[in-house]
Amino acid sequence: MSRYILAIDQGTTGSTVLVIDEDLQIRGRHTEEFPQIYPQPGWVEHDPEAIMASVEASVAGAIESAGIDANDIAGIGITNQRETVVIWDRANGQAVHNAIVWQCRRTTSRCAELKSAGHEDLFRAKTGLLLDPYFSATKLAWLLDKVPNARQLAKEGRLAAGTIDSYLIARLTGLAVHATDATNASRTLLFDIHQLKWDPDLLEMFNIPNYVLPEVRDSIGSFGAVEPLFLGAEIPILAVAGDQQAAAFG
Repeated sequence: MSRYILAIDQGTTGSTVLVIDEDLQIRGRHTEEFPQIYPQPGWVEHDPEAIMASVEASVAGAIESAGIDANDIAGIGITNQRETVVIWDRANGQAVHNAIVWQCRRTTSRCAELKSAGHEDLFRAKTGLLLDPYFSATKLAWLLDKVPNARQLAKEGRLAAGTIDSYLIARLTGLAVHATDATNASRTLLFDIHQLKWDPDLLEMFNIPNYVLPEVRDSIGSFGAVEPLFLGAEIPILAVAGDQQAAAFG
C-alpha cells in the first residue's frame, strides 16, 4: 500500500524534495541548485529547463535516499517560489523565454506609470496588493510585448503562461493540465481575491488574454497526475501552495 508523500519545494536558488511517511517523518530528501541569470543590473531570470532538471534530479535523489519505489508514493504536493512567471508553448512545453524572477525590477517604470495614472487604489481593492514589479502581471506583459511573435502566438492559443507551479504541473502531467492554485494566483496582480477569479479589467489594463492563464483551483485538490515516464508510476498531484520553504529545510 502507498504510504508516502512526495513534497516538491521549488525555490529561487534550487529545488528540494522530501519523502514524508505516514507519521510525518522525513524519510528521504535531496536538493539541487541551479544558476541565477542576471542579463543586466536589476534583472533576474531563470532557465525553465534548469528548474525542471533540478526538480527531476531532486525527486530521483529523494526517492533513492528514502529507499522506496515510486509505487510507494500516494501523492505529490508542490510549493514554489511565488511571482516568478514563465510562458511556454502548449504543444511541447518549451518556454519562449527565460522565466522572469520575482526579484526582477525591469518593470519598475511600468508600475510607476500605472501609479501616476491613479490605478493603484483599484489594484489594492481587487487584489490586496500594491503596484510593484515584485508581482507577476507586469512581468507577464513584458514577456508578451518583448518576445518576438509572443502576442500573435498567444492570440492563436498556442501559448500558456503562469507562475512556476503551473509550469511544473504542465510539464509533470505531460502538458495535460494547465492549472494553478489560489495562493499563487493571488500574487499576480491579476486575480480578484473577492470574486476568486481572473479580473477582466486588470487583464485588459495589461493586454493579457485570459486564455493564456491557468485554471485556478483550490490548494487542496486534483491537479492531474504525474505521467509514468517521469517517475515510473502515475502519481496524483494533490496539493499546491505558493509558499516556498527551502530555506527552512536547509
